[in-house]
Amino acid sequence: MSRLVLLALLLTSLCVTADSIYRTTDEKGNVVFTDAPPADGSRVEPVSIQRTNTAVPPPQLPSSDQTGGKKSEPEAPAYTVTITQPANETSFPMGPGNFSVSVSIYPALKKYEGLQLFMNGEPRGDPQASGFWDLTNVFRGQHDITVGVINADGETLAVSEPVRVYVHRPSTNFKNRR
Repeated sequence: MSRLVLLALLLTSLCVTADSIYRTTDEKGNVVFTDAPPADGSRVEPVSIQRTNTAVPPPQLPSSDQTGGKKSEPEAPAYTVTITQPANETSFPMGPGNFSVSVSIYPALKKYEGLQLFMNGEPRGDPQASGFWDLTNVFRGQHDITVGVINADGETLAVSEPVRVYVHRPSTNFKNRR
């Protein structure tokens, strides 16, 4: 009987090509997949594998001679940036000089692009993906706020229309006299 099993295993191994996968189960019940049948002669099941998907070669890109020596770069989308809060000519009465700025942007930012808040032409904070800023302790006076779209190289791609705000804060120059 053992010769018959050995002969069956030999014939099975001859029928299976070198790209075959075998499934065996050890004495603890662990399933093992291997590319060669086990040497100990334990029970083995050949696993049939479907043909592997292949990809066609990518299309050839035109050489620089065909494009006139110019490299084509993807165009940045034309952004529309609008400050939605605060409204233009808003006054913030007596208080600590705290207010929020929010913007809407179309289309959505691409990866590695951000929004930069500018107050009186100077950047305030780092570029961020969110279109919302909480400003605190803004000094009294008139301030022009804009928001720009900044790419990874630090270039400004689009800027909102300016919004002017007025901050009124108590002055320390005139103390109550008693």
